[in-house]
Amino acid sequence: MKAVFSGSFDPITRGHVDIVTRARNLVDEVIVGVAVNTAKNGIFSMDERVSLVRDAVKDIPQVSVHLVDGLLVDFCRAHGADVIVRGLRFGGDFDYELQMAHLNKEMSGIETILLPAGREFGTISSSMIRSAASYGGDVSAFVTPTVTEALRRKFGSGVLGGEPGRDE
Repeated sequence: MKAVFSGSFDPITRGHVDIVTRARNLVDEVIVGVAVNTAKNGIFSMDERVSLVRDAVKDIPQVSVHLVDGLLVDFCRAHGADVIVRGLRFGGDFDYELQMAHLNKEMSGIETILLPAGREFGTISSSMIRSAASYGGDVSAFVTPTVTEALRRKFGSGVLGGEPGRDE
């Protein structure tokens, strides 16, 4: 079975990586789809996001990363995906994701698996990471070292905690 886990990943967080890892334990292959979200103001280009996501999931077997350009259900069909995986943090996520799951099922027949976020990173979002990093907050516990470095480059050298290049 092949699953697609999509998002804007601006930036990818350890919570996202946790969902990818757990989804991979349920299915044979996971495709991470890096999608454009016109409702969000991103800091990383699509190429940067794809690169950061690839780095974050490089050690998880049978996981690939691709750009989603268009409808998610069309992307799923094009990649032979059987299911869509979505992570849930709060009740509001459930309400939204349930609506999307019904729409996607009606449009394509593709089922959606909803995975609750893990306890450790369940309250963290990419927008929170962007905001904290923009004010010099140490977000290194919530993102990979490569993302920490990318944020450091975006917001200025030395504004984030941790050591540059330190592998955690």
